[in-house]
Amino acid sequence: MAHCIVVVQFDLPKRSEEQAVKGGTSTAPVYRGLAKKGLIRKDYLNGEAGTGGVYLWDSLQSAQAWFTEARIAELTERFGVRPRLTWYDTHVTVDNLAGETRVNGEAVEEVA
Repeated sequence: MAHCIVVVQFDLPKRSEEQAVKGGTSTAPVYRGLAKKGLIRKDYLNGEAGTGGVYLWDSLQSAQAWFTEARIAELTERFGVRPRLTWYDTHVTVDNLAGETRVNGEAVEEVA
């Protein structure tokens, strides 16, 4: 089964590094707690194009269970702007930290 990447973007000004770190570390415990609900990784975004996050989920179903209309309404209220969500299937992941390539979450040997 394919993993799912969700890119969440808010049209907001770029924050200072200090603001971005404070915002990310203050909510990180919430996302760490989602490991049992299928969240593999979250990267926080901060740039000229806005702010947001990139979420890697174990499945589309896990991502959809988190990103409900109620969650989007909560995010809209918190940030003052509705986020844009872009959904992707991801079948192949190169993980240089782990030193492996994965297909649908399973490590595979490199193919020359």
